[in-house]
Amino acid sequence: MILIIGATSFLAVHTVDAFLKKGEEVAVTGRNDKFRDYYESKGVKYYNLDLTNPDDFNNLPTKEVKGVILLAALLPANATANLVDEENAADYFVINTLGTVNTLEYCRKNNIKRLISTVSYTDVAASLGKGHVITEEEPRNYFYHGDHAVYAFSKNAASDVMEYYNQQHGMKNLWFRLPTVYGVGPHGSLRVNGELKKSGIQIFMEKASRGEDITIFGDKNLSRDVAYVKDVATAFCKAMDNEKAEGLYNMTSGNPVTLDEQAKVIVDVFAKNEETKSKISYNPDIKNDGPSYEFSIDKAKRDFGYDPKYKTFKSMMEDFKKDMDEDKYLDLFNYPKL
Repeated sequence: MILIIGATSFLAVHTVDAFLKKGEEVAVTGRNDKFRDYYESKGVKYYNLDLTNPDDFNNLPTKEVKGVILLAALLPANATANLVDEENAADYFVINTLGTVNTLEYCRKNNIKRLISTVSYTDVAASLGKGHVITEEEPRNYFYHGDHAVYAFSKNAASDVMEYYNQQHGMKNLWFRLPTVYGVGPHGSLRVNGELKKSGIQIFMEKASRGEDITIFGDKNLSRDVAYVKDVATAFCKAMDNEKAEGLYNMTSGNPVTLDEQAKVIVDVFAKNEETKSKISYNPDIKNDGPSYEFSIDKAKRDFGYDPKYKTFKSMMEDFKKDMDEDKYLDLFNYPKL
């Protein structure tokens, strides 16, 4: 059995499907009953779990659990705190760090040797844009400001504790470093410093579907390494089955895409017809946030055969649109239809 903690997340829903497709027995947890009916209709056992309450772990299965995937977390995209007027640093550590400790203790007590979790690429945010490909050996290099700072601290503290359990208790824990992950789900809007804002890709898709002009601000050649959710879900399956896998892994497409290419692909994929295709214009005077970056995925390829199916941004967007047109997971995430 594979136990997935935090099963109401976009990444978890895709990951459950990947394991079921492999023929694995899967159980999941959520803080409430939001997705209970959905999972139970698929034959997936659903448990209520508050990650911060050690007693709740006593209700989880204790026999024949092959491994645990921890996807429950407090994310800046979901946090309502406005960091100008209030502070939520403690919440990140209680949920992300102590919640991981509680999960590790559940694993240790029940002889479950593998926990897989995630961290954000913001742990090396200050190293991005320096002209070199980021490997897993890159030293941590945080920014000590912004709504992602304490999140990054809390997730990396959690990873350090996972490594402690590897060395102290003979576990084989690992964690994926994720960039922006695309795929159908609840990401039409996200929170920035507590304020809900429409995501950039959602704006592009909506404009393309309506045939409206799209403007790229700043450097059109700014390039970023991204990932597709189905590749990440497959990677969880591959890593769970491989005894060699341990520690930190970059989990991206390994194929950076420029802003210009993103816009052109989205116009091609989401346009209603050739006659109403959006025109793309450029305004280099308004700067973009963030630098270009690329991550090496050689370690994941070597250790557990990670080979992204969706290597290009076009293949990601074509599958994204296919799932959206088929209303995949629409009842779960209520994402905006185009």
